[in-house]
Amino acid sequence: MPSRADAERTPAGLDPHDGAGTRPRWRRLGAGALTALAGLLVFAVLVAPDPADRVTAGSVLRIPLEGLLGLALLLALPPRGRRVAALVAGPVLGALAVLKVADLGFYATLARPFDLVLDWALLDDAFGFVRDAAGRAGAVGAAAGVALLAAALLLSMTFAVRRVARAVVRHDRAATRTVAALTVAWVACAAFGVPVADSGTSALVGANAAQVRERLRDRGAFAGQLTADRFRDVPGDQLLTGLRGKDVVLTFVESYGRSAIEDPGLASEVDPVLDAGYGRLRAQGYAARSGFLTSPTAGGGSWLAHDTLLSGLWTDNEQRHRALLASDRLTLNGAFRRAGWRTVGVMPATTQPWPEGAFFGYDRYYDSAGLDYRGTKFGYAPMPDQYTLAQFQHAERAGADRPPVMAEIPLISSHSPWTAVPRLIGWDDVGDGSVFAQASNRVQSPPDAARAGYRRAIAYSLDTLVSYVETYGDDNLVLVFLGDHQPAPVVTGPDASRDVPITIVARDPAVFDRISDWGWQEGLRPGPAAPVWPMDAFRDRFLTAFGPAPGAPADHPAG
Repeated sequence: MPSRADAERTPAGLDPHDGAGTRPRWRRLGAGALTALAGLLVFAVLVAPDPADRVTAGSVLRIPLEGLLGLALLLALPPRGRRVAALVAGPVLGALAVLKVADLGFYATLARPFDLVLDWALLDDAFGFVRDAAGRAGAVGAAAGVALLAAALLLSMTFAVRRVARAVVRHDRAATRTVAALTVAWVACAAFGVPVADSGTSALVGANAAQVRERLRDRGAFAGQLTADRFRDVPGDQLLTGLRGKDVVLTFVESYGRSAIEDPGLASEVDPVLDAGYGRLRAQGYAARSGFLTSPTAGGGSWLAHDTLLSGLWTDNEQRHRALLASDRLTLNGAFRRAGWRTVGVMPATTQPWPEGAFFGYDRYYDSAGLDYRGTKFGYAPMPDQYTLAQFQHAERAGADRPPVMAEIPLISSHSPWTAVPRLIGWDDVGDGSVFAQASNRVQSPPDAARAGYRRAIAYSLDTLVSYVETYGDDNLVLVFLGDHQPAPVVTGPDASRDVPITIVARDPAVFDRISDWGWQEGLRPGPAAPVWPMDAFRDRFLTAFGPAPGAPADHPAG
């Protein structure tokens, strides 16, 4: 029978000992292995490094301060308190494990940690992405897998903490000596800057708490930015006077980032397309100027880049996105509409209701169904970029008696997962898109060859844009194309910038006279020394450059 002292050392609800003298040896060994595994699981959650850090053998051989404090508390508490502590600590560590796994996933795809306040809304977008890329069954399976993983982490951590608590209380004297020795070691290492001393878990919790406070503060700050706009009340006849009579086509090339033209493993295929394309355009009388913009997002979240460029406000999270949509902020396309252009939104990837349409207020909006594509999908992309541009051309630019058009067109053939890339075909052969069902009109990439598939897809999208200008361009076409964000870190690596190339193509020299002070470089490919602006600076600089020249009278509205 256990002594009274043993009973007092045992927390209520936890076994006082293994019954080592009565159980078979194999059961004692199994129980010991299970306890050791539980301890390793708790240790792993506490010392798991930040996904943004380099993971090395030394990065996980650390002494977690939180673990030492937890063990010390467990040893100091009375029996009932030990039981409560074990019951609370398990789910808390389980939630911490879920958060660290979420951070790992977000760093791998969006190059940033999970936002506890705002990123829950992205779960629906993630489900839609998987559904569009792999079908509804695949999306449901992925969602079920994520839910099971979260549940497994919560349950396993609860079990592990209770198991460790039993072992610590059962061997309290040895545990006390061990905690004391490790505490001394931790203090010594911290004093001399040895990285073995770790308090990363506390830092993670603190960072998330600070993020919650920042989100609450930022709500009011952004509301003030929404109303501070020097172009808010500018009359239409004073906007965009330097582009009167021009068709302005603004195209976002999905995942077209700076890495595509500077990373040797990617640029080997992309740069020749841009350089050869510029040679062909120059032969037809076109010129181009290029620079860089810094995107508010990476890896995904294209709508944040669209918001930022068109509104002139840095929109890097869902809270700002929703606030922008609820405002009357003048967007770049809104300025064109006020100045007399017919404004068009061509959204080939929009397969569901799109509430953003009410905010942007296009005169005509084409979603995936409205583009009436009859071919096959290419991974995530419902249709090839060539088909999107061909439909826009025939619907909006083919007529002779029409007002000038300003169009926003996100091109999505370069959207991950880059497993199937279209081939550029003759524009007269595009038709209703059924031609793209032919195997000869697609390039397959191995599922694990992300970089190869990515560079192929970017090269296709850029080549298609050049070909569009060659085929349908004229003296009154102004093409602005840019990337929305860099691709995921699986393509760029962990240290890539958030810069994206931006280029203006036109045949009229007066267009480039207006931006001569921008310092942008000639050609379709900006060099390393090209200027870099934050993306939210573009709207105001564009409206300023193409507004009335100093001292000049206002022009008549377009059309």
